[in-house]
Parts: sequence; C-alpha cells; structure tokens
Amino acid sequence: MLRFVSPDPTPTTIGVLPGAYLVGKDNVAIAGEVTVRDGIVICEKGTTEAAALAVQITLGQERLNQLGTDTTIEGVTLKPLGTWTLQTCLLPEREKPYLLVMELARHRIMSFLTKLEDWQAIESTEDTLPMRLFEAARTTFVQALVHAHESILPDSQAANLALRALWIALEASERLALQQAERDFPIRADGSLYEQIEQEPTDPEKRKPILHPGRGGVILPLKPAVGTLVSPHVFAPMTQEAITNACDFINVPMRWIEMEPAEGEYDYTKTDRWIEWAIRQAKVPVVAGPLVDFRSTSVPDWLYIWENDYETLRELVYEHIKTLVTRYRRTITRWTVCSGLHCGEQFKLSFEQMMDLTRICVLVTRKLHPRAKIQVEITQPWGEYHTHDRTSLPPLLYAEMLSQAGIHIDAFSLRMQMGSYRPGLQTRDLLAFSAMLDQYAMLDRPITISSLGVPTTEITPRNDLPDQPETGTWRQPWNEDSQADWLSAYGAVALSKPYIESICWHELADTSGSSDMRSGGLMDIKGNPRPSLDRLSDLRIAIAESKLPESWSADTILSTKPDPV
Repeated sequence: MLRFVSPDPTPTTIGVLPGAYLVGKDNVAIAGEVTVRDGIVICEKGTTEAAALAVQITLGQERLNQLGTDTTIEGVTLKPLGTWTLQTCLLPEREKPYLLVMELARHRIMSFLTKLEDWQAIESTEDTLPMRLFEAARTTFVQALVHAHESILPDSQAANLALRALWIALEASERLALQQAERDFPIRADGSLYEQIEQEPTDPEKRKPILHPGRGGVILPLKPAVGTLVSPHVFAPMTQEAITNACDFINVPMRWIEMEPAEGEYDYTKTDRWIEWAIRQAKVPVVAGPLVDFRSTSVPDWLYIWENDYETLRELVYEHIKTLVTRYRRTITRWTVCSGLHCGEQFKLSFEQMMDLTRICVLVTRKLHPRAKIQVEITQPWGEYHTHDRTSLPPLLYAEMLSQAGIHIDAFSLRMQMGSYRPGLQTRDLLAFSAMLDQYAMLDRPITISSLGVPTTEITPRNDLPDQPETGTWRQPWNEDSQADWLSAYGAVALSKPYIESICWHELADTSGSSDMRSGGLMDIKGNPRPSLDRLSDLRIAIAESKLPESWSADTILSTKPDPV
C-alpha cells in the first residue's frame, strides 16, 4: 500500500479518487484502487513492487496564492496552469506517507533531465530560460526536502516549497518542449534531417523511412501533412472553403452506426458527397476510417446482439470491411482499419481475439486495396483503462505484439484528444505529450495523429456516470482562444518530430449529429470559423516555409489571457 498526504487540507472527495490510477514499470498501468480518506490518498495495489501514482491536480489561482507574492522567477511570472494529470516516480511501500506534491515535483525534475538526454539537447539549452527555470525548481525542491523532516502537512513549509518547485518545473518543462520543437521543426519540414543521414540520391517518391541514428524512431522523407475529420452531417460551401485553405487531406470517419444503421442496409449518400467533392473538386487525398470501432458513438444497436458470439462478430467485421473497401478503393489513399480494440470498450475481447480481429481488418483491406496505406488506431495512449480492466491490453504492448506477429501495418495512429471527463481524455502538459510520442516512436514505424483536439467549452459529465474525473484545462478555461493556443503548441510539438507523418484535427465543424467531442470543431455549428482554423492554416504554411511563426513563442502561447466576459 502507498499513502500520500493530499495537497488539499480538506479534500472534497471521499472514497474513490476520480482520474487517479497506478503505474508500474515501463509506464504501464497496473491493477489497483486509489481512494481518499481523512486527507490521505491511499493506493491499494495488487503487487508489492514499486509503483507510481498518476493523479489530477488543479494548479489554479487559488493554489498559486499559496506561493506568496514572490511569483516572478527568472523574469517569468508564474500563472495558473490548469488541471493536469501528473505522475510520481516509482515508489516503494513504507510506513510513513509520502507528500504528494513533493513526489510530483521529483518526477517532473527527473522527466526534464531525461528528455534533455533523449533529445541530446544538454549543450544547446545551456543558459536558456527553460534551463534557468529548471535550476530554480531544483534548488527549491532541495529546500523542500530539507524541511520535510519537520512536517509534511498540506500547509507546512515543505509542502509550500514542494508546490513552488513543481510549479516552476512544469513551466520550465513546457518551455523546453516548445524550444525543442522550434529547434527541430525546420530540419523536419525541409527534409534536411533525412538528407543528413540518407545521402544517396533517389527518386523522392520512392524514398523510405530510415532509422534515426541517435534518438530512436524513424525519419520520414516527405513533409508532414495537416488535415481534419469531416462529419457526414455537415456539407456546405463554407466548410469546403475552410478545407481548401487549411488542409492537405480530409478524413472521412465511416462510422459503422452511420454506414450500416440497420443490418444489411448501407447508407452511402452523405459519405459519397464528401469523397466526390474531395476527389473531383478539391483534389485532396482522402483518409477513411476507422472502419471498425467499438466505442458507443460508432457501434450500431443491432451489433450488440453478437457481442458474446465472437465467431459471428468476426464474420460481420469481415463482411463490413469487404463491403466498404470494395466500394471506395478507387478513391481512398489511406485506411484506418480499426480503432481501440485493445481497450475492450463495449465489446470484451480476449488477447487472441484482439490480435485475430486486427489481423483480419488489415489482411482484408490489404488484399482488396494493395496500393493503399493501412494504419491501426490506438486510443487512450497513456493506457489508464488497464488499471481497472485487466482483460484489456496496454496500448504500447498491443502495438508491439502487432509488430511481432508480422502484421504489415504502414503506420500506427494515435487518438489524442484532451479536455473531457471521458476515460483517457484528461489534460496532459506539453512535455508529457512530447514524451508519450517519443515512446511510441520506439516502434520504428511512422506515427500519425488521427484525432487531435480539445473543446471550446467545458464538457460536463452526465449524472449517471459517477466518479468521473475533471475534464482538465490547459492554462485557462476552455474557450476559442485557449483551443487555438493549444492547437498551436501541441501541433508544433507533434510536427517537429521526424516520425510524425500527419496530424488530423478531430472535427471540422460542430454538429448536432454524432461527434467525439461537442464544441471541439474548427468552426461552430453555424459554420463560423474559430481562431483555431487560422492556426491550422498557419501550421500548413509553416510546413511549406520550414519555419514556425515568430508569434508562436513560448511567451505568447504560454501566457494566460483573461477569461472572456
């Protein structure tokens, strides 16, 4: 059992702590339960090995006031950061409880140093603002350790110093992530990084990814692309114009519930009009899928009849993919064949069934459309779900097993949404996001981000969903401006990675129909563009010019603006 002194003297949560889970070696979620009792966070785990705690913590104005009036560090004034999911280091069991903010600060300092080494950026970051902030955080952390022997109560000197160290370290780490993105973006976008390693002149169209000699992962020869998912329910001149100005491709979702609402009765009308427009008028590539996705927003009601009959479900999946790929194989350039099979959401599959169903999705598509690119989508990439559902498979292990099974996949795609109470959609900071991408790069395959997005308003849970975590925020409450800043920062970090092939925003326009995240579109429900649409267009221009906009500095993007009236 692990115990932590909560940063809240009188926590409002009694019982299960929403959004918290346990992590073991290699950042794999492990079985356990996290509860709160009398201000103590109690972690019951099914192993005696060291474990880490991942927990949501709100770093808002009220908590910032605990730091006193001296909140300017190295010329940077500390401001509210939002509600983020943070993690401790792996910790052994002991009689005395740990101070939670102390352990969160310890892990963040370790993560900062680890990424400096991974990115081979120690020399290039000397005497930069992130490094100066980091040194201030480390000094404050040492002071907190000195005072920890006196008291670890939430309002103790040790707790206040640890909170200060954590705040400074988080500010430093986000600035480091953006600084590294600014450094890597030009050589990724213009192809010079690829040229430095692969010097033999070949036809650009025939070049293949090569392994990075120093940092792991692959280096892609072509420029990254940006696109957006288009809803079949929204088809208007204003949305078409937005795609023409801001996107290199579109993603047509082909949700099973919309394509085959009744068994054996397909409805192609709304999907056909988007594909026809993209191919004949816009002349942009079309990505389709995921074709098989067992989330509640994608599964038709009639399919639940077969959720406990795998053989029948297998045949239905086979026929469904065969039908769609046969119809659209002349127009689609890339297929997302399946999504989230590792999570066990809605349909509980055994390990053998997960692998078998993935293999069928890939092989049927490959046979019917051999020239297309094929990718498998991974949802909830941090794997929080695995701590509560042991029949599921950790996401990275699922990807590794697919590679070892010899299933030929052109890329892995990641569904990367934040700002919702739904499982796996809590808010993470820039360094955690960057580190997670680097972890998947070790699969030595191209990575696409198939669903990148956050909302413009707070998304509240339904009353029938108890113990839901907070939605999380990033530096300010969700609104149109914070959505745009989030897109700029996280998009820049992703596209600076040499192994990222493309990013796709999760929704072009808000819709009253099926949607992964309401109020998360680049346009509102009336078709009015949001600032995020311009930011996506700016990213596309930045790729063409191989340079991020000067206005996208850390001081601009990471500043907290007043809430709109």
